[in-house]
Amino acid sequence: MTPAFPVTKAHLNAIHKSLDVYYRDAERTARMDRLNAQFVPKAGLAFDIGAHVGDRTGSFLRLGATVVAAEPQPHVFRALRLLYGGCDRAKLHQTAVGAERGTLDLHVNTDNPTITTASPDLIAAARTSTQWQGQVWDSRITVEVTTLDRLIAIYGIPDFIKIDVEGHELEVLKGLSQKPCALSFEFTTIQKDVALDCLTQMNTLGRYEFNVSLGEGHAFVNPSWTDARAIQSQISRLPMRANSGDVFARLR
Repeated sequence: MTPAFPVTKAHLNAIHKSLDVYYRDAERTARMDRLNAQFVPKAGLAFDIGAHVGDRTGSFLRLGATVVAAEPQPHVFRALRLLYGGCDRAKLHQTAVGAERGTLDLHVNTDNPTITTASPDLIAAARTSTQWQGQVWDSRITVEVTTLDRLIAIYGIPDFIKIDVEGHELEVLKGLSQKPCALSFEFTTIQKDVALDCLTQMNTLGRYEFNVSLGEGHAFVNPSWTDARAIQSQISRLPMRANSGDVFARLR
């Protein structure tokens, strides 16, 4: 573990930008709450994996749930703790989540910590993408790793798991052997293969059906839920300009 992480002016500026993006758009917040309300009941349990500055954590709390939030970046976690550390229903963990417990190297994007990643493959893919031009992962730290199964052992099976870990989603799912009622994982068009593998992994857990939300729309693209193969085909056909989205899964 890195014993200390000096917070620079660049880190603070990046946090301020994230807070502006994720907290100042009231319409986006309303869309997010409406979507999350389909999966997170009042007095329910939600996991926010890759919590960043906690906009999803805030949404789940507004819906009345207890939230387990995991965020490995030290300077980002400090912001998360300032926002939600005083809430009894927010259980905050400064940790990454992966296939097994231990440590991993985290590649930090100081100017844009939203896309800090544990995946060297994402960084390599970003170098060839016009949508990701100018992104620089300028430092590396070692962070602790837990698993979804370990968090479930502590808190119980959640009603909903949100996973947004910049190309590390498959490793997170590999650390899950339980069957939550529902979950979501982010995907990017520069790493469609990760999303396709995640869908295959979900089929090993149980009988799930799927839908997709693109970008920050927080609304389902498809009028009806469908199987993993159909979503794999849909993601494969997405143009690069679509950039990112979230796959939602729910038990049939």
